[in-house]
Amino acid sequence: MQPYCVFCNIVAGREPGNIVYQDDEIIVIQNILRWFPIMLLAMTKKHTTQAELWANHIGHVGQVAAEIGRQLCPGGYRLVSNFGYDGMQSQEHGHVHILGGTFLGHYAG
Repeated sequence: MQPYCVFCNIVAGREPGNIVYQDDEIIVIQNILRWFPIMLLAMTKKHTTQAELWANHIGHVGQVAAEIGRQLCPGGYRLVSNFGYDGMQSQEHGHVHILGGTFLGHYAG
């Protein structure tokens, strides 16, 4: 049995999530954090680790994330992936952050 995953539960409709985009393989949801006006998460619907996402799915996920960023953040946006504890990865399900809607500053964090 797979451990609890909030993203998998959102994909399955067992938990609420504000879905911005989805196709057969990819889903983009609004992040519950509100540090920037636009904070979205792009990921595969199938549970993958961050490493698996980047090894096998980043082309499609990146393409969708970049298009959503262009549409919602015409002044610019940032795509970010966190790996591991020191990289501030808080969810096992691999995902890419889409950040924008304001000047993000010169450096992350």
